[in-house]
Amino acid sequence: MAVTNDIKSLLPHREPFLFVDEIVSCDENGSVSTRKFTENDFFFKGHFPEYPVVPGVILVETMAQAGGAALSFQKKFDDGSLFFLGTVDKVKFKNQVRPGDTVRMEITNLRVSKRMIKQAGKAYVGDTLCAEAEWMCLVGSAN
Repeated sequence: MAVTNDIKSLLPHREPFLFVDEIVSCDENGSVSTRKFTENDFFFKGHFPEYPVVPGVILVETMAQAGGAALSFQKKFDDGSLFFLGTVDKVKFKNQVRPGDTVRMEITNLRVSKRMIKQAGKAYVGDTLCAEAEWMCLVGSAN
C-alpha cells in the first residue's frame, strides 16, 4: 500500500516528464517509490521503435524525482522548493527496462540540508537491479 500517489503535490514536474507513480515508504534514511513505464511514454517512439527501452538518463531522472518527492512528502523543504540536478556520479546500467515494467526505486539519503540533497539510488524490476547512481541536487525556488 502506498504512502501517497499524489506526486503532483510534491514535485513541479508534469507529464510527459513526471516519472513517479507512488511513494511506497519513506523515512529519514530514504524511500521506496514506483513507476510503471507503458508503451505510451513519449521516448519509446524513438528509443528504439523496433525494440523499445527506457533511456538510461530517464532512469536516473526517475530515481532523482523519487528521492525529491519523498523528501517533499516529509516536509523537509519550504513549500514551492525546486530541486536542480547538480551532479550525477557512479552511474551503472545493469539491465534493460521495457514497456510494461514497473520500476521500484530504492533511495538512500546520504546528506539532506535546506539547500542541498545528496542521494544514492537503485532501480529494480522485480528482483533484478537495472540501474544505480548517486546524485546531488541544489534546492532553490522559482523566484
